[in-house]
Amino acid sequence: MNFSQLDLLLQEAVPTVAPAVVCQVEQAGRPMFSRGYGWINPVHKRQPVTPATLFDLGALTQLFTATVCLRMHDADQLDLDQPVAEVLPDFTGPRYIGPAEDPLTLAPTPPPAPWRQQTTPVNAGDVTFRHLLTHSSGLPAWRNLHAICGDAPPRLTTLNRGELMRRQRMGMAAIHGFNFAYPPGQSHLTSDIGLILLGSALTAVAGYPLLSETIRQWLLIPLKLHAQFNLPAVMVDQIAPTDYCEWRQRRLHGEVHDKNAAGMGGIAGHAGLFATAADLCRLAGVYLRANSLLTPATATAATGLQLEAIAAGLPLTADAANHVNVLTHPGIIRRGLGWTLVGDAEPVCSPAFGPHSFGLTAGVGTSVWCDPEQELVVTLLTNRIEQGRNQDALTRLRPAVHAAVVEGLRAR
Repeated sequence: MNFSQLDLLLQEAVPTVAPAVVCQVEQAGRPMFSRGYGWINPVHKRQPVTPATLFDLGALTQLFTATVCLRMHDADQLDLDQPVAEVLPDFTGPRYIGPAEDPLTLAPTPPPAPWRQQTTPVNAGDVTFRHLLTHSSGLPAWRNLHAICGDAPPRLTTLNRGELMRRQRMGMAAIHGFNFAYPPGQSHLTSDIGLILLGSALTAVAGYPLLSETIRQWLLIPLKLHAQFNLPAVMVDQIAPTDYCEWRQRRLHGEVHDKNAAGMGGIAGHAGLFATAADLCRLAGVYLRANSLLTPATATAATGLQLEAIAAGLPLTADAANHVNVLTHPGIIRRGLGWTLVGDAEPVCSPAFGPHSFGLTAGVGTSVWCDPEQELVVTLLTNRIEQGRNQDALTRLRPAVHAAVVEGLRAR
């Protein structure tokens, strides 16, 4: 083993890619490489980044939400193909196909072209848990939810529980009435709204008031993870900052970057968790090794093909001849349950990883990728968003890191 090339690559990533970087590599459950680079305070070079540094996970939060859903399935608390309306009775009835908003410009965005002229309503009651896990529910990718929940919140750790619950109720009431982008099960759009709905449904199943409590009891405690929502202010020196938020009029340090998650009080199914690289490796390991957290059948289904598409927003068709219960339009988007599978042209996973690899990336700069054939997990956490929204440098770094990891494992 020789990780000198990987180490040099990560050293050079600071500060050009991000001011804070952590990489952890595990093989067969054993840590092989774990290092931090950069500074939490890069201006004054204070608080060096270590493997224990916490990062805003962004969209990687959905892996925790999805795993709780799969655990509940194994515990016979829910069926993946049951309607979500059986748990959330308000999420049913007719919904029209209609526009959404662009998350950056807030400009109206029309539905995908195949359904742009559809006037027949769809039934929200047709949406299942499997639809939410595969992003094929019909719900739009994004809506301006934070504006519905209220004014920009103060620092989220200062929110009282009553205000937090009010924001949660406002957000969910809006989602229950949102237009759809396409009929359930007929296309694919990565949907933050669908994951927020999933988190709410899991909370209803568990009987806890908040998703944070549900994830803690069903996942964080059993796996002994440090991940949590709404970190206390005293931990600020252990957290990588992100960027300045115009809506909140402050630089974010220890507060979730995602506006919709912030609008709902910092707790949502699609974003809000802060965690270490070790937390991500331990969670990913659940899907690679026999364990008591998920049944082998469920772990296999989660990391196997559930949906594929040539592009977001195109129609899917059932291909019973080649796939069982798979919606397919063969192409480069391949989904498991909560996980993205390596595709024909996957830009974030190196060819050094095998054809059954799976993982997930987030716009804030975090990622985790797994190669089951090599029993390998690579977590790369950065606060890339602190550098602005151009992620070209990180897009180049991720596959280079994966290739360097494999080369390092093989080196003598």
